[in-house]
Amino acid sequence: MTRLIRLLTGTMLATTVLAGPVLAQTSAGPRPAETKAANAPEQKPAFANQTRAPQPNAMPKIATETVAEDLPHLWSMEFLPDGRMLVTAKQGAMHIVSKDGKAGPEIEGVPDVLSAGQGGLLDVALAPDYQDSGRIYFSFSEEREDGNGTSVATAKLVADEAGGGRLEDVAVIFQQMPSYDGNKHFGSRLVFSPEGHLYVTVGERSDPEPRVQAQDLSSGLGKVFRIDPAGKAPADNPFVSTQDARPEIWSLGHRNLQAATLDGQGRLWTVEHGPKGGDELNRPQAGKNYGWPEVTYGVEYSGSPVGDGITAKAQTEQPVYYWDPVIAPSGMAFYDGDAIPEWKGAFLVGGLVSQGVVILHMDGDKVAHEERVSLDARVRDVKVGPDGAVYAVTESRGGSSTIVRLTKA
Repeated sequence: MTRLIRLLTGTMLATTVLAGPVLAQTSAGPRPAETKAANAPEQKPAFANQTRAPQPNAMPKIATETVAEDLPHLWSMEFLPDGRMLVTAKQGAMHIVSKDGKAGPEIEGVPDVLSAGQGGLLDVALAPDYQDSGRIYFSFSEEREDGNGTSVATAKLVADEAGGGRLEDVAVIFQQMPSYDGNKHFGSRLVFSPEGHLYVTVGERSDPEPRVQAQDLSSGLGKVFRIDPAGKAPADNPFVSTQDARPEIWSLGHRNLQAATLDGQGRLWTVEHGPKGGDELNRPQAGKNYGWPEVTYGVEYSGSPVGDGITAKAQTEQPVYYWDPVIAPSGMAFYDGDAIPEWKGAFLVGGLVSQGVVILHMDGDKVAHEERVSLDARVRDVKVGPDGAVYAVTESRGGSSTIVRLTKA
């Protein structure tokens, strides 16, 4: 572990004595950030800047610093009120990372998780009343008698003086159903709305047979859910009164949602993994259908069309933005800080394949510019810290993780 120093502000994480590289971001003009050939070049966007939006004319120089390294293979991170970070490891452990970048002992009481394939201990979020209740919510891949699926649990986090702690009063409050005996496309991100409801994003389990259930309201595959803190469907959910529909569903027709956040107005935005091409930025709205697998950009991994190969249909929503080739999104934040003023009001999206942070500068509900900061590593999660800096969890495939701090140079 790199030796770290204290920052002047007590709520900020410490950073390494030696700063990382300064990433030049200057005067790119209208050239898009993505210049590689598309997998489906015959597919055309439905409107201007729906893909390959131009870079901003001027971009800040970004400095990177390592704040923690040699961590287990992480999946998510969340800032605690005192500036420490709560992190989840794919294999099923939860840790508190101290302000000097050291991971404490494994937190006791985490339920067993299915960590094969794309499964594991997934996202974690603090309850809106965490300061008083100490409660957290987390998603994980759960082994079941008839298969497996994504589940959401809540517990009280009780930290100890050794930097570890335990979970008390653990309860699974929601299960994605039906179960399926596979190891792909579990999702999942957790986002609390301003009203205190919990959005839960999941995948459609990837394989040809179950993925079609993304269009089925009686199935919980390929959906965004909206539940209350006890795991129940709020009375104003769009399909509460629809026969045979799962009442927790908020929106449908999604593939594999691993990025979600609220914007400055408290509205949910997501980025989901597409096929070979077709990663999507969406603003999921109540009751709306986002197309998968009947309508999508991109192609199958084999190169053949997905379904009928159509990219638009009257009954489905167009993505706000899409990528071909993919960035492989994972982790997302809305930037409302002051440390990097050029990014104010932008979405920050982690890229596994693009190996960096993708910055989407918005004009209303459309993308005006796309900017990228390369970190030369797969980015699993992105958060804005209490200091206004951007924190990215990077990973080596199947190996350890590092937490990197991004600031304006």
